[in-house]
Amino acid sequence: MTGPGRPRAVVVGAGPVGLTAAHELARRGVAVRLIDAADGPARTSRAVAAHPRTLETFAQMGIADAVIARGRRNRAFTMYARGRRLVRLEADYSTMPTSHPYSLIVAQTDTEAELRRAVARHGVEVEWGTRLTAFEQDDDRVVLRLARGGREEDVETSWLVGCDGGHSTVRKLLGLELLGETSETWMLADAPVDIDLPPDTIYWAHTGSQTMMMVPYARDGYWRLLDTAPGPDAASRAAADAAGTAARFGAKLTAGLGRTARVGPPEWTSVFTFQQRMVRRMQRGRVFVAGDAAHVHSPASGQGMNTGIQEAYNLAWKLAQVDQGHAGPELLETYSEERVPVGEALLGSTRTATSLVQLKNFLASVALPVVFTVVRNVPRLRRAIQRKVLGGMSGLRLGYPGSPLTTPDQHPHLTVAGPAPGERATAAPVHDPDVPGFRALHEELRDPRWSLLLAGGGTGPGDGPAGVAVTAAVQYGEWLSVRTVGGGHTEGPAPLTDPDSALRRALGLAPGCWLLVRPDGYVAARGRTLTRTALEQPLAPLRPATRLAGEPPREPAVAHPVPAPRSKEDRP
Repeated sequence: MTGPGRPRAVVVGAGPVGLTAAHELARRGVAVRLIDAADGPARTSRAVAAHPRTLETFAQMGIADAVIARGRRNRAFTMYARGRRLVRLEADYSTMPTSHPYSLIVAQTDTEAELRRAVARHGVEVEWGTRLTAFEQDDDRVVLRLARGGREEDVETSWLVGCDGGHSTVRKLLGLELLGETSETWMLADAPVDIDLPPDTIYWAHTGSQTMMMVPYARDGYWRLLDTAPGPDAASRAAADAAGTAARFGAKLTAGLGRTARVGPPEWTSVFTFQQRMVRRMQRGRVFVAGDAAHVHSPASGQGMNTGIQEAYNLAWKLAQVDQGHAGPELLETYSEERVPVGEALLGSTRTATSLVQLKNFLASVALPVVFTVVRNVPRLRRAIQRKVLGGMSGLRLGYPGSPLTTPDQHPHLTVAGPAPGERATAAPVHDPDVPGFRALHEELRDPRWSLLLAGGGTGPGDGPAGVAVTAAVQYGEWLSVRTVGGGHTEGPAPLTDPDSALRRALGLAPGCWLLVRPDGYVAARGRTLTRTALEQPLAPLRPATRLAGEPPREPAVAHPVPAPRSKEDRP
């Protein structure tokens, strides 16, 4: 082996997904190399929206403020047809609490720039112009062949993560097949637009036969334009005649919006045929894929980058925990188990969104004014549509209730408040920054470890909830943060500020109750009284052979109802 010291992980692809994976591995102390075949950072942006769940993830990573400063907050979607405004759908997050009740319109290049700064703070620099050409793996390692500047290098590592896009080398070498269908050809452009419309919403405009979209950038006067019917020669025409392309965009927008749209020469155009395809598994042995390497789909709902970032975040903490010996390799199998169903649902939702955006059916376009007159005049229906659309796009309703890492409530009728197992911990109304307990919770979620929150009050020493919490903090403190919410300072470890009990009420934590939160912010388990047995059950998938101090040995199959480990032949 030549080059830098042996990395524990190699991430292929320095887009937003690969950067997220590298950041989260490095933040947890895993030595990582990040390579990319390109000569340098991308100069153009495919993705332009970071949705609320992604912004929550960025907050946990510590980069949300920097990314938000580069973008424009969008809270509306406005529809026009043949010059007539149909409806403006306002963002309604009243049933989906979040600190970021908006989608951030931000160029992918800007998002990547902030992520590169973040990984650099952890000592990771992108190795540009470095291409993966081959790899082999066994039970203990992965050996990569890298090519750079006419030279080749063999690198040994423990883990390989492919975040190298829709034409992923990692996926192809791994033998994972993208299953699905080829779809439509669309055209994107970034251009200045002179139009008498406020840049506070995304615009959808139907001309009667074609559909256009406009997304406002933070840069005044500049928009992302989307043409769903650019014509068979659009790419060659755009390359040869920028002014003509701008004029065609302007004419279509004018027809759809009913007001003059003057489009300047685009700074960038791209004509592409998108696909609706995905892999059925995201891991084989010590090698993983994430983002477009695992699924490609229509950009209609702006989910590609956001979904990939969530996958990288999901994988990185699990990979770090296994690499550092805090969990067995079975934990890594939950990556595919949790994320493949998300990819399947994404293909379905983007297929629906694509049909709605294109709206090729002429009769449907005739019916639009009638349908949206009803929507506009029936507030309850309008709010229901707004929440349905936002629920799908925002990522806030995504959860893992059926995951092997989720322990269902044993007595759900006794628990009426707070986030349920499998939900985001921040699904609770904990987003007022003026409330000390809420601020303390969000700071706690930035800790890369698991979090065990025990409500203080009414607890005693020894084998009581406080004693169990202290024991857990001592035994598992390297990967588990144990905090006492409220109560006296002698009632448990590491008090978490909650002077007015607002946090305990929001989380549904009565005295002695507890909440176990995964490193990605999802609730793994909760209960009314913290005992050794109650805590061991949700921790069993991490370290099945580990018991809290003082607990007598028991048969795991009886004590811990979790899925049995797969046989060696069945494992990837």
